[in-house]
Amino acid sequence: MPALEAVQELSPKELEERGERLRNDGIVIRTYDLWKTYIMGDQEIHAVSGVDIEIRRGEYVAIMGPSGSGKSTLMNLIGCLDTPTKGLYYLNGKLASDMEDDELARIRNKEIGFVFQTFNLLARASALHNVELPLIYAGVPSQERAERARTALRSVDLEPRMHHKPNELSGGQRQRVAIARALVNRPSILLADEPTGALDTATGKEIMALFERLHSDGNTIVLVTHEPDIALYAHRVIHIRDGKVELDEETPRPERK
Repeated sequence: MPALEAVQELSPKELEERGERLRNDGIVIRTYDLWKTYIMGDQEIHAVSGVDIEIRRGEYVAIMGPSGSGKSTLMNLIGCLDTPTKGLYYLNGKLASDMEDDELARIRNKEIGFVFQTFNLLARASALHNVELPLIYAGVPSQERAERARTALRSVDLEPRMHHKPNELSGGQRQRVAIARALVNRPSILLADEPTGALDTATGKEIMALFERLHSDGNTIVLVTHEPDIALYAHRVIHIRDGKVELDEETPRPERK
């Protein structure tokens, strides 16, 4: 059972009331003493060690750390791709750390828009169909799917190429398709894992400028990176080291550009 020890401290009603307060206060992500421990032979490896973070609706936050710091494990927990060993995780007022696999799958589709370094597009599908995929899983009717997918592609300036397949698009355009797909379900957070890692410097800057625009439009963005210059595009940086929050700081505006 995920997060069993922490869940036992509060009654189900108290846990639900806490989630309601968080949602009413505009807190989209809240973790309490979050841990992820792996057993390697006779050793315990604490990839995430008692992390407490809070991210409000409309924030633009980077989670930064070197390789092996635990940032990818934390991203998997925030993205509901994995469950904690102990601790609590609320996503938009819902206690994600106590969910079973089918519930986690639903919350991933509804609440989180993922952007990955490798795009993860279907090679034989058009940009439009790739963006429609989360809506297909959600059971959205075909006409509404197509309209919402076109709107999402329009928001990333790619509507004119909506019928092109990935191999007919540049790397930057493929990442824009991936971002449109992440936005199409109107998620609570946009979770981007090293979104410029497969792009050249100039294209990477274009993608980061797009994220800034999406944030200005009201989207909550959580960016996971090991690159200091990319982290500075965010308005706040949470530094992770050895599975713990080492520093949580706002970024000075002159350095964001």
